[in-house]
Amino acid sequence: MKKIKVLISSTKIKNKVTKIAQQINKDFKNKKLVVVSVLSGSVVFCSDIIRKLSVDFEIDFIRVASYKGKKSSGKIKFLCDVVEDIKGKDILLVEDICDSGRTLSYVKDLFIKRKANSVKICTLINKKVEKFKNIKIDYFGFEIDNEFIVGYGLDYDGKYRGLPYIGVI
Repeated sequence: MKKIKVLISSTKIKNKVTKIAQQINKDFKNKKLVVVSVLSGSVVFCSDIIRKLSVDFEIDFIRVASYKGKKSSGKIKFLCDVVEDIKGKDILLVEDICDSGRTLSYVKDLFIKRKANSVKICTLINKKVEKFKNIKIDYFGFEIDNEFIVGYGLDYDGKYRGLPYIGVI
């Protein structure tokens, strides 16, 4: 294993998750909410978020890929689709990190075409980089510089996802 410098502690993550969930609870009160976790990276963050939700919701999953190692391929590969019919429902798309926003933009556009009532984006990490189509992140935990990070669901070739903090290799 490589040496990892802690960038965001588990305590800071826990506090931020609570604040994000409180805002989601306010915003989605009396709505037909479907939380859609983007696998695999967001599973830890999404699990923590949904445990703090007091609003009614369904959960579903999608799986897309665009990374190989530390580099984005620039191509979005759709590997697994949602099971639920999202027509007329309010979607909360939960992702671990937003880099360029290309993947989130692709998925958001897809759900809009499928006639979702609304699609909001929630990401734990928002990188300070130019975004694809100026995609709007509705909820985010932390904004960071353009560093490659691991932990709390984020990986490097499948490793480091189980770290309770976010770090830099």
